This record gives sequence, structure tokens and C-alpha cells, in this order.
Amino acid sequence: AAGAAWLAGTAELAWARIAPGPRDRREVSRMLVTSALLPFAATGQRACGELTVRRRLRRPAHRAGAACPAAVLLDRDGTLVVDVPYNADPARVVPMPGAREALQRLRAAGIGLGVVSNQSGIGRGLLGPEDVDAVNARIEALLGPLGPWGICPHGPDDGCGCRKPEPGLVHDVAGCLGISPARCAVIGDIGIDVEAARAAGARGILVPTAATRQEEIVAAPELAPDLPSAVDLLLGAQR
Repeated sequence: AAGAAWLAGTAELAWARIAPGPRDRREVSRMLVTSALLPFAATGQRACGELTVRRRLRRPAHRAGAACPAAVLLDRDGTLVVDVPYNADPARVVPMPGAREALQRLRAAGIGLGVVSNQSGIGRGLLGPEDVDAVNARIEALLGPLGPWGICPHGPDDGCGCRKPEPGLVHDVAGCLGISPARCAVIGDIGIDVEAARAAGARGILVPTAATRQEEIVAAPELAPDLPSAVDLLLGAQR
């Protein structure tokens, strides 16, 4: 059955590539051979990538001698709480596993907190600033005070300096805390979070979720499998 499925899929792929023409013998032969090999090459490439990701998650990169940051700036959706796209309903707020305990450890260590979050739903007209404020209030009710909130309301084509991966939010929240971005760490679940950290001169830690692309994981300066593990990295602890 598996062999028949492979043959059928290969035939479908080959015909899709042959049909546009010119369908001469040389082209048909090349398309048949490469169509048969493509699934194996793609599977091998994916397997190599997944092995790389697993190795990096088992041994998160750690900068030797890195001091604890003065503040940790956290992405909101996918990092502090489960990502609900364009959420305007506080009742739908669900903390990420271990988030409350991880934040309590940072507070106990005297490390400041802040949030840096893209909320383009405002610019797109899908929710209002008051909706974002209500959701943020619910998050703090569940997770405790989170310090300054840096919110970018703009869309990806607005050309602002605050939408991650631009560094504006990191600079703004660090300024509210009275410290340099270089004394901050940024934790987020996608590439733009660590890119914003890098652009601002802060330390960036990626905590991948289902939304994280493989190339973002490979490019991340530091990785942790979850928020508590990211806090371990920052505090120099071992789990």
C-alpha cells in the first residue's frame, strides 16, 4: 500500500512538472528521475533539520560568564499566554505552562519585568486599544504584575520603529525601567523577538512553539524548551 501510494504521488508530481512542456524525451526523462528522488531528498533534509533542533534544545546555548540581566522583557502571545490571534476576550486568556512560577523566580531574584508585544489587530481594526488593555489586565491578574507594557499597534506595512523585529519596544520598555537595553534579556517564541533583542543590544532567548519556524530555531542565539528553562538560563541554574 505504501509503495502504491508513493508511485501514485510520484506520477502526479511528475505529470504536474511535465505538463507545461515542451515534453521532449530529455525533459520527460529528467522530470521522471527528479520527481522520484525529490520526496527522499525532502525527507532527508527535514530529518537533518529536526535532529539539529533537538540537539540544540537538549543543550541550550549559554554564554559563559553571562551576568543575570537587570530586567527580562517578555513577548506576550505564545510566551506568557497561549496565543489566541487578535484576542479581545479576557476570558480566553490561558497562561503558558510554568509561566507564573517562572515569573515569581525572576521577581524573587530582584529582576525587573516588562512586556514587548506586537498587537497589529489594533491597526487592522480587529480590536481596540481598550480590548488589548482588558486582556493585559487579565494576564496580570493571573500572572502578577509585569512592569511596563510596550505595545505596538501598527501593521507590518506601517513602517514604524516599534513593531518587532525593530528595536523600538525594547528601547521604550528598558527606558521606562531606567536601564540600558544591554542590561535586558528578551524572551519570545518567534524569530522577530530575538531579532528585536539583537537590534537593541539585548540578550535574546527563543522558546519555540508550534508557531516557530525551523530556520528561526537554527538562527537563535540561545534556546530553551519552555519559559521555566529560559529563566534557568538567565539565573544560571540547572533543572
